[in-house]
Amino acid sequence: MDLLNDLKWRGIVYQQTDEDGMAELLGKEKVSLYCGVDPTADSMHIGHLLPFLTLRRFQNNGHRPIVLVGGATGMIGDPSGKSEERKLQTVEDVNRNVAGITKQLKQIFDMEGESCAVMVNNYDWTSKLDVVTFLRDFGKYIGVNYMLAKDTIASRLDSGISFTEFTYTILQAMDFLHLYENHDCKIQIGGSDQWGNITTGLELIRKMAPEGSKAYGMTIPLVTKADGTKFGKSESGAIWLDPDKTSPYEFYQFWINTADADVVKYLKFFTFLKKEDIEMLETSVTEEPHLRKAQKTLAEEMTRLIHGEEALQQAIKISAALFSGDVKNLSAAEIEQGFKDVPSFTAYKESNLNLVDLLVEAKISPSKRQAREDVANGAVSLNGERVTDTAYIVGEADRMEGKFTIIRRGKKKYFLIKY
Repeated sequence: MDLLNDLKWRGIVYQQTDEDGMAELLGKEKVSLYCGVDPTADSMHIGHLLPFLTLRRFQNNGHRPIVLVGGATGMIGDPSGKSEERKLQTVEDVNRNVAGITKQLKQIFDMEGESCAVMVNNYDWTSKLDVVTFLRDFGKYIGVNYMLAKDTIASRLDSGISFTEFTYTILQAMDFLHLYENHDCKIQIGGSDQWGNITTGLELIRKMAPEGSKAYGMTIPLVTKADGTKFGKSESGAIWLDPDKTSPYEFYQFWINTADADVVKYLKFFTFLKKEDIEMLETSVTEEPHLRKAQKTLAEEMTRLIHGEEALQQAIKISAALFSGDVKNLSAAEIEQGFKDVPSFTAYKESNLNLVDLLVEAKISPSKRQAREDVANGAVSLNGERVTDTAYIVGEADRMEGKFTIIRRGKKKYFLIKY
């Protein structure tokens, strides 16, 4: 299956400016194409992934990806999807965000070889322009009526839009023109909300590049969940690519908890598995859903891609330990990942507490009577080992790496004692 047909089978193609022309171009030569992201935070989240993973599919087929981080456009703010003005960032904030995002993008792309990815920052060429040059050399080619017809701008006219955000589409169009002229970039891809910006870039190329110049645009659909809730969110918030914001274990758990109704679509969107492998997993979802093979595969593929093999194996180890209750072999770092959101209680390192008293102090059991019953009935475990002695003293030997004691009450309720 050729690249474009594979993208269509996966449901990745939403809009194209010239489907036949783009197919002809890709069929006769290896091309450079780009996708960009503005550094509005110091990390991307999984809502950013699909356009860049699509760009990686082009790279896997021998084309050269240009990955743009918008150091300049990030200071302006894309009006797309917003009902009010963005808060402007400082130069220091933008530079910090650029560094964080660039590191993450390098994890996704092959940075070596014949079709190695090119990393660019539009601040490098935009910052050199003075306002008169911007207005004379670029502003004159994009009409106000043309811009007002763009959905991203039209949707803001009632609530108000500043001239700053009004000009954003021209700045992004300048990026496409610059990459066309300096990197022979002939295709831009982006999310469905970027259609207006992409077509403005094509308009600028048509008017400013030599006669007969040809470029193309393609957008990717918005990722949705079958139940109508927003993709990329968990109970604790956005799923970030930065392991300090969303641990590899949490990242793994997000994907493994994908609903049956969504998992095949996500396998097509986000993984590089072949069609026949995805179809086999689709059959498994229908015929043996209890095995959750598709979800496990999705979680493994995504965690390995973003965080690497070592982090994946660690996430699998934590998941197995929490499921079985056999937590005694977890390291302190693994405990911090796996028990990040469980109730916790801080005790003094010098303290040796009676287990019943600790259960009450840490609010694990509501009363001493209930705590004694829980222990005597075998409902309480320390670090994976059941304790039935109500006189048991929780001491230094019960502290994993001197930092934590894990208490489980019943089958699923975990609590973390920190020292």
